Amino acid sequence: MTTITGLIGYPTSHSLSPRIHSYWIAQYAIAAEYKLFTTKPSRLRQTIGHMRSKNWRGVNVTIPHKQEVMNHVDQYDATAQRIGAINTIINDNGVLTGTNTDAYGFITNLREGLGDLTPYLKNVMLLGAGGATRAAIVALQDAGATSITLINRTEETAKALADKFNIAALPWEVRNEALSEATLLVNTTSLGMQGQDALDLTLDALPVTAAVHDIVYAPLETELLRKARARNHPTVDGVGMLLYQAQHAFSQWHGITPEVTPALRAHVLAEAMEAA
Repeated sequence: MTTITGLIGYPTSHSLSPRIHSYWIAQYAIAAEYKLFTTKPSRLRQTIGHMRSKNWRGVNVTIPHKQEVMNHVDQYDATAQRIGAINTIINDNGVLTGTNTDAYGFITNLREGLGDLTPYLKNVMLLGAGGATRAAIVALQDAGATSITLINRTEETAKALADKFNIAALPWEVRNEALSEATLLVNTTSLGMQGQDALDLTLDALPVTAAVHDIVYAPLETELLRKARARNHPTVDGVGMLLYQAQHAFSQWHGITPEVTPALRAHVLAEAMEAA
């Protein structure tokens, strides 16, 4: 019997997940399919109910359902609870368990790009206050970050999130000078993404030893990363987070931890560039 996995979201046509999971399904010769399930918010409950009764092994969940879907699973783990969102559901004989693999994807990508994270976790500056920011905070705290500071365009949102995780927040207006003591700068906003506003940030105050990570992967080299590389900062692009969060979901569905290889990366980026 063919196992069904896939992605629930609205919309889903932009997603690179089918390209990733189908690559691994073929590589490991698994009797499975990965499908897109475009689901309006009004149909979410029905879609999740359908998942219980069919040969579905699980799904990824994307916008706008990551928080609402917590009300439709049987249980969710501590990681999903801390982040406040689910991006992966595992179906075990009709019992649906929610988790969130974004924190794993985030920190695994950082380790792959930077190696030993210890020197970079002393003073982390996070730009943003959305869902990806929440996953990054959880990952960084679990990795032993000494200090994390949020900087967001909407200060109230940053303060509320900072209070939740017991970290600091600063207003957007001081973002440039606030970098003076950073050991790691991470952009978790959509600023700099194709079709979005540019990220207005000057790196002049950033210590040359600090690393820079942008979770945006379209374009692969964002303006932030281009500026950082010009100053010889260690940099990490965003495509690895996408690949590693998928790796963690795949392993929970199929019992195999697939490899994230340069060939897979090229395979995924080829579609990303075609869609751009």
